[in-house]
Amino acid sequence: MEREIVFCKGGGCTAKLGPAVLEKVLEKLPKTKDPNFLVGFDHSDDGAVYKLTDELALVQTLDFFPPMVEDPYIFGKIAAANALSDVYAMGGEVKTALNIVCFPEEMDLNILGQMLLGGQEKVAEAGGVLAGGHSLADQDVKYGLSVTGIVHPDRIITNVGAEPGDVLILTKPLGVGIVTTAELVGESSPEALFLAIESMQTLNKYAADIIKKYSPTACTDVTGFGFLGHLHEMLQNKYSALVFSDQIPLIPEALTYAEDFLISGAGQRNRNYLQERVDFKSKVSFGMEELLFDPQTSGGLLASLKAEDASQALGELQKLSLPVGIVGVILEQEEKEIIVE
Repeated sequence: MEREIVFCKGGGCTAKLGPAVLEKVLEKLPKTKDPNFLVGFDHSDDGAVYKLTDELALVQTLDFFPPMVEDPYIFGKIAAANALSDVYAMGGEVKTALNIVCFPEEMDLNILGQMLLGGQEKVAEAGGVLAGGHSLADQDVKYGLSVTGIVHPDRIITNVGAEPGDVLILTKPLGVGIVTTAELVGESSPEALFLAIESMQTLNKYAADIIKKYSPTACTDVTGFGFLGHLHEMLQNKYSALVFSDQIPLIPEALTYAEDFLISGAGQRNRNYLQERVDFKSKVSFGMEELLFDPQTSGGLLASLKAEDASQALGELQKLSLPVGIVGVILEQEEKEIIVE
């Protein structure tokens, strides 16, 4: 009896290796010694940056994963938006992209075509050129992009420049991992799934264009390690952060799904890795904890700005299509790295 080929078994950034596993491997790799290699994996940043001239540097990144939605065209757009996001988090401009595809030969090639079409449309929306790619015959579908962007060497934004007093802004709602998990077991409402898809397929280009005007001290995109995992990377083991749980933008029904334990194994890996670093105050519900640990596929930008710029930046970001919020503040180092109140 032939095995049924299923397009969507659950994927997105929930399919990524957990932070504890990656940390053990990456810390053993030798550091690259090249004065023009400006940003690497030393701080788990979003992309690599290599200086070509005093006015031009390349931003390079790669991301791919299995489908988290049933529609291959929508999946293509989400996977592409997710991969392109790393360039925006670094302050860069997208130039070229290459497809990365794993696809079962027995599956309908129209599905592959729709997936690639969705990805190409997002690359075009980003102002980039889809320059080709590479494919493998595989048992399961996987798709993403290798992306090259450019940035001025003096205007690179990394994930490690935040300082005490800086304010944290999040540009997309949390909860897409929980909603897509709920959808896999038939528990997500059409409304919640629509909001999750809208968030995942929205380019971070528009939020990045606004944030760059305010000289952010640090920026990252919230993906597989969840909000708290990426915030942990920003703090560099030097500072702490106070998180305002009632200001977190979220997909409302995701909170209910989390309270009903519709959560992912990847979210629990994030919890296991981070829970000793986090102090959840009594008013913070279990559902909110899970949202903060929840892996986000094509999540928003988490940026730190000087306090005097935060309100004006928020006002501009609120004119975009997705919920945003001032979600915390950077503190001097305290006993716990992250305090959620």
